[in-house]
Amino acid sequence: MNIQQLEYLIAVDDLKHFARAAEHCNVTQPTLSTMIQKMEEELNVKIFNRSKHPIESTEIGKQIIAQARVSLQQLSKIKKIVNAEQTTISGTFRLSIIPTIAPYLVPQLLSKQYTQFPDLELIIKEQTTKKIIEQLQLEYIDGAILAGPILNEDFISFPIYYEKFYAYVSPLDELYKEKEIDIENVDISKVWLLENVHCLRGQIERLCKARNSYQQGNIKFESGSIDTLLHVVDMNPGITIIPEMHAMGLAEEKQDSLRPFKNMNAVREVCLIVSKHNAKTAIQNCIIDIIKESVPKSMQNPELKKYVVAL
Repeated sequence: MNIQQLEYLIAVDDLKHFARAAEHCNVTQPTLSTMIQKMEEELNVKIFNRSKHPIESTEIGKQIIAQARVSLQQLSKIKKIVNAEQTTISGTFRLSIIPTIAPYLVPQLLSKQYTQFPDLELIIKEQTTKKIIEQLQLEYIDGAILAGPILNEDFISFPIYYEKFYAYVSPLDELYKEKEIDIENVDISKVWLLENVHCLRGQIERLCKARNSYQQGNIKFESGSIDTLLHVVDMNPGITIIPEMHAMGLAEEKQDSLRPFKNMNAVREVCLIVSKHNAKTAIQNCIIDIIKESVPKSMQNPELKKYVVAL
């Protein structure tokens, strides 16, 4: 049994005709028929019912052909693995990033790709975690950068960095006078939040220990953008909670509203996830390296993993 015979089986099953299958495979009909017959003799089964028009596969033949398709798919991945390990980083990588991470990483990724890896086509799209999981399972994308950990046996996760949470406090709020914010004193009804589609919101609710007791009626406004929340807090009492990378990028005039949390080591894990069948290892490692070059070393300490807030 060899790869050629598996390809001939699939061609006959697809086209339901030996002559058309032979033409599709660029061989003569006697050659194709002989190869399939040899395989049947080797396995001691009949794969096709040749008395039927169009040709039909037998019951055992259907099972053999289904496995042949799987085997050829797996063999094709061997070539991808070899190509992925070549010295030159080239090819296409479809990458999704959640909106609360994209603003800090996308400019760096595109800049490095343009200047250092001109043969790499990086296709980046902002999507929510739920949509990313769906698309990764369907192999519509090659990988994603999001907040972890993602507990799914179909994926492999590569933690890249860990970022702390900071409070952004309104000058109109009584907490503004505090140098550090005690999370135990935070009234969840005064926390301005992102929409429910963002995993960062769920982490903030966990920080405030309010997932079970949270009252929907307390929500006055939900935003899809952290920057919008900051503008809201600037002009209204209350606070919002932002990740470290966003805090680092705040304009100087907004720094006065930034507060660390008191006695709290909670972090968010940012990771690259790929399908366990992913074969684009070299590109995946390249993306991880670019991100690590853009993030402070202090945020890459694996010891911080024990402080990760669950999604």
